[in-house]
Amino acid sequence: MNQGLQGKQNMTNRVKIIAEIGVNHNGDMTLAKKLIDEAKKSGADYVKFQTFKADRLATKKAKKTVYQIKNSGDGESQKDMLARLELSHDMHKKIISHCKKRKIKFLSSAFDIEGLDLLSKLGQTIFKIPSGEITNAPYLKHVGVIAKSIILSTGMSNLKEIKDAIKILESGGLSRKDITVLHCTSEYPAPLNEVNLNAMNEIKNKLKVSVGYSDHTDGFEISLAAVALGAEVIEKHFTFDQALPGPDHKASLEPKELRLMIKLIRNIEVSLGQPIKQASKSEIKNMPLVRKSIVAKSKIEIGERFTNNNLTTKRPGTGISPMKWNFIIGKKASRAFDEDELIVL
Repeated sequence: MNQGLQGKQNMTNRVKIIAEIGVNHNGDMTLAKKLIDEAKKSGADYVKFQTFKADRLATKKAKKTVYQIKNSGDGESQKDMLARLELSHDMHKKIISHCKKRKIKFLSSAFDIEGLDLLSKLGQTIFKIPSGEITNAPYLKHVGVIAKSIILSTGMSNLKEIKDAIKILESGGLSRKDITVLHCTSEYPAPLNEVNLNAMNEIKNKLKVSVGYSDHTDGFEISLAAVALGAEVIEKHFTFDQALPGPDHKASLEPKELRLMIKLIRNIEVSLGQPIKQASKSEIKNMPLVRKSIVAKSKIEIGERFTNNNLTTKRPGTGISPMKWNFIIGKKASRAFDEDELIVL
């Protein structure tokens, strides 16, 4: 994982979890603060918002997306909807202050260069690039100059577009170790048959970057699968109530679900361990109890040769290992053995 997100890696390679508030604050500062509090209680590492101005993001005639219409109706333009969800400069400052108070890290995705500059002036050094900006060369060039590290979402893109975006970011001064790429499907909710989670490791292996997953599916099982596959960052929308008005609430987790997701991710990351197959500490005590030894199948007289007919294998595994079977067969018994007695040479 890049140093801006991780610092020195610990032994469990802790997954960084971004609780995406996005626009689920509905333009209400009280709600925004409550969501920050909930993210902290849930154990998230970051909360993330969205930084934009409606008049710079959408034209007056821009239509809502299908999912926006489904979730918030079609009685207004996309620009009008976005205008109600803007965060002012003062609101940004209050949100950042509240995050510091609650000891949770703040992030926001800017949707234009002016937004990038605002966040930079407010002290943000890790920049999350939304999927829609992955083909925006001027934007990418600018953020590559001002950022210390980047989280790049890749919804709607192919491998070449991701590679091209990374090259632009690197031209601004970033190195590849400063870039984490999130696999993503830009639909809300994302259909399971379009998640294509295996593409995450294609990105990792072919582009030599840290990877994660931005989850837009219903529920959170795909986030768990992503962690098991090696995701180092998980981003997931959450809300207080999926029934609240707004475009993203229905595709977001509620607090109990967020807490459970994070708990399960922490369990998974511990269970992943290291890429070394060996007996664990708890297994070692069981080895002599469940493994077998070579024993006398029937009474064996002194000087009698060991054969397939007078030997067998049984627990415990405190004697000669059955892996020595061919070595033992044909040798003479140095003493007499009773049935079930461990063979010794």
